Amino acid sequence: MKTNKSFSKRLKVTKNGKIISRKPGFNHFNAKQSRTKQLAGKKGKNFIITNKSRSALMPFI
Repeated sequence: MKTNKSFSKRLKVTKNGKIISRKPGFNHFNAKQSRTKQLAGKKGKNFIITNKSRSALMPFI
């Protein structure tokens, strides 16, 4: 089995096995936002995925 690279590049796996993803909607046009909203976009959020689909896309986690 191979790891889906496009999927794995968007996610980060923590030491305890949690999967963290980026918040959506913060790719560009951030200059008009307030500073607190800009910094809130840098923070990751917990990514919920079922074990079946996770093992198909990222089998070596």
